[in-house]
Amino acid sequence: MSAYVSAFDLFSVGIGPSSSHTVGPMRAARLFAAALGEVGARVARVEGELFGSLGATGIGHGTPDAVVAGLQGADPETVDPAVVRHAWSTWRDGAPLALAGVHPVPFSRGDIRLSPRVRLPGHPNALTLRAFDGAGELCAEETYYSVGGGFIRREGEDASVSRAAVPHPFSSAAELLALCDERGWTIAEVARANEEATRSEAEVAAGLDRIWDAMAACIDAGLHADGVLPGMLKVTRRAGAIRAQLEAAESEGRRELPGEWLGAFALAVNEENASGGRVVTAPTNGAAGILPAVAMYWWRFLADSGLGSGNAVTPYGELVGSALLGLHPPVAEPDAGESPEMTVEANRRRGIRRFLLTATALGSLFKANASISGAEGGCQAEVGSACAMAAGGLTAVMGGTNRQIENAAEIAMEHHLGLTCDPVGGLVQIPCIERNAIAASTAVTAARLALRGDGNHFVSLDAVVETMRQTGIDMSHKYKETSEGGLAVNVIEC
Repeated sequence: MSAYVSAFDLFSVGIGPSSSHTVGPMRAARLFAAALGEVGARVARVEGELFGSLGATGIGHGTPDAVVAGLQGADPETVDPAVVRHAWSTWRDGAPLALAGVHPVPFSRGDIRLSPRVRLPGHPNALTLRAFDGAGELCAEETYYSVGGGFIRREGEDASVSRAAVPHPFSSAAELLALCDERGWTIAEVARANEEATRSEAEVAAGLDRIWDAMAACIDAGLHADGVLPGMLKVTRRAGAIRAQLEAAESEGRRELPGEWLGAFALAVNEENASGGRVVTAPTNGAAGILPAVAMYWWRFLADSGLGSGNAVTPYGELVGSALLGLHPPVAEPDAGESPEMTVEANRRRGIRRFLLTATALGSLFKANASISGAEGGCQAEVGSACAMAAGGLTAVMGGTNRQIENAAEIAMEHHLGLTCDPVGGLVQIPCIERNAIAASTAVTAARLALRGDGNHFVSLDAVVETMRQTGIDMSHKYKETSEGGLAVNVIEC
């Protein structure tokens, strides 16, 4: 079975604050309610139980709210985030809950139980949903695992079913590079060919554009928001103020470093996520700011250098003289009937598609061979994976070779090994928001280091992925999204 996971699964549009604690449970509850079928008419009561990490930090992540919304048929991709935000916490006990939006049953907040000390064997993020008839007899029961990135798996289901067969399979970075050598393809072209096995070329391009548009919209929303984030920490949103400072400096003729904007982009996304806004998993919500920030950094500051436009790989000497040093040679001449502005936009779009496809291939390796779940592998699995994906994507659009891309991903992941997941108050705020900004900078540094080499390096990406997997197994559970260790117990929540 190939490691490859479709870009349209890995980058799914949902809501904050967590792909594993909000998006996944909502999908599970929606699936459970829809699957009741004819039994649904007999259901008089439903209940849910949240185990392990879902029980430990579920309140801070809005998990009970997500489950209630999902039972009513809400879809994370389309639901109004405001509908989910207080779906459980402000529920009037005894009020009717419309299962799958159709069949009303009495429901109380106590029907969602938290069992943080109970850990089911399939995954630390587990929930069981039950339906009872009027006599109190059990009609249906299902256990689901929220395995990271919004992906869910029903108990008894083979973990490999989420990875469909593709025409160009690979199970490791070494196999991916060998496949590229054999076909004469880039990593992005392998991913594109796998996507086009089930979608047309136009559909793939349009789908990738929609993903990018959602990411860009999230950045823009975060850059123009202010106030305080929800929860007991009362964290002040900073991205909007930083944007104002940078724009003021630019209006005065002072050119701010692109890295200043890079950090602001990442903060913007993760503040939107923490507020329960519309976010794209990349590959998770807790790490959702890294890849969009790096992509926007390229879009805004490097794209017009002519790199990443779908042309042949740019020679290294030209690369150093343009993108790496901040110079911007003219873009390609416009096609007949196409304005220069349209050409710039088209070049940027092509570059972003290459960025996302490259990141998809790399992210697939982390998901298949290690983990992208903070509850399973610590924050190294979320932020580390996202940083590696972003570093590889940036290297690709800056003209890097396949081996430079693999090197960039390895550098980025290597320096996140052992990173713990210890959110203060169980909220995806401290240290999560700033951590995305730091990791975005690390991704850019990793790409630049890789581009200054020839792709040869001592430690392989496969070795780092395996090390991350082993480190996650060895890591104490209190450092895996339980808020039982680290900053979570050494910072006063006030």
